[in-house]
Amino acid sequence: MTADTPQGPGADRAGPPGRRPQQRKQVLLRLDPLLHDALTRWANDELRSTNAQIEFLLRKALADAGRLPRGTAGPPRRGRPPKRREPGGGPDGAAGGAGGE
Repeated sequence: MTADTPQGPGADRAGPPGRRPQQRKQVLLRLDPLLHDALTRWANDELRSTNAQIEFLLRKALADAGRLPRGTAGPPRRGRPPKRREPGGGPDGAAGGAGGE
């Protein structure tokens, strides 16, 4: 193996050439505690983690400056996927559950 050969989990799942790797980069970031507290409060107000809020702000700043690389995917969608509706709405054809609502 060479020094630039990917190693670790998922290394055997190399995508097509020219695609960016699926793993996300980890960065150590030192922040003033008051700045971190302000970011955490802002993130909580927008129902994001502090990390997701920092990434959101960095993406916005890069886009505003015209420096966001082409092909950059949007932030990963978190949370529960939307429920799929079954055709017909259920055994009796009604969309609701039991009861006469």
